[in-house]
Amino acid sequence: MSIPTAPLVAVGLVGGYATARYTKKRELGGLVLAAAGAAAAKGWSGSVGAGGATALTALYLGAFGGSHPLAKKIGAWPAVGVVTAVAAGAAAVADLKGR
Repeated sequence: MSIPTAPLVAVGLVGGYATARYTKKRELGGLVLAAAGAAAAKGWSGSVGAGGATALTALYLGAFGGSHPLAKKIGAWPAVGVVTAVAAGAAAVADLKGR
């Protein structure tokens, strides 16, 4: 039985941002982002194969990158919420397919 990846995505994006913001150490936030992303990618590899894992990892990293310009328009926390909803939603679909 594999661990659902949608919560890992949420922890990586929300937890990574919160860690960086509140510790004022961006590298710690990056560590949270990377660890959760690596764990999710391992889960995707098993559930949706290498191609699906690559696509979902690209979406995860794109969500992280996309949150920055979006934050300039709607604010940091709302931007993190939007990109997390998109990436975690895609992960949830992959989780269901992997059952």
